[in-house]
Amino acid sequence: MDGDFRSEFVREPGALKHHPALVLNADYRPLSYYPLSLWPWQEAIKAAWLDRVVIVAEYDEVVRSPSTEIRIPSVVVLKDYVRPQKRVAFTRFNLFLRDEFRCQYCGSRGELTFDHVVPRAAGGVTSWQNVVAACSPCNLRKGSKSLRQAGMTLRKPPRQPQAEELQNIGRKFPPNHLHASWMDFLYWDAELEA
Repeated sequence: MDGDFRSEFVREPGALKHHPALVLNADYRPLSYYPLSLWPWQEAIKAAWLDRVVIVAEYDEVVRSPSTEIRIPSVVVLKDYVRPQKRVAFTRFNLFLRDEFRCQYCGSRGELTFDHVVPRAAGGVTSWQNVVAACSPCNLRKGSKSLRQAGMTLRKPPRQPQAEELQNIGRKFPPNHLHASWMDFLYWDAELEA
């Protein structure tokens, strides 16, 4: 009899984890594209309850407390504008994103590492201007040689990316799951079909 009064979420507690909310800045743009700015459903409901966001789209599912029933938000907009970060952190992930997850020597995708264009043994530093994404075969082939010694060339010269540039590159790599209610907010500047 207890089962009759329990929601599907109580019988399957993991089910709610599949209901993230897309978080938009006050200008209705995602806070980030890669990784996509998503909150767990609990955070979205808490922010709505605290009047920090406006809910603009919802899932069909609801959560209940003894006194309230709330539809789970699928898209929320922050009430206060959050300034985008101007400085891009030098991380392995951001480096791979800058290089579009491609080896900068052969162009292959797959298991990537990073390579110092001017080898550290020759005084090369670990910086945006000297490190590129590389596949293991190319990295091993180049080793601690210069590009000329290894007979290799770069697809494009390494440089420090701007935050907006990384955001735009990130849009090329959508997550595995995109809820239908998110589409109007993710690709608002895409070419429309005739």
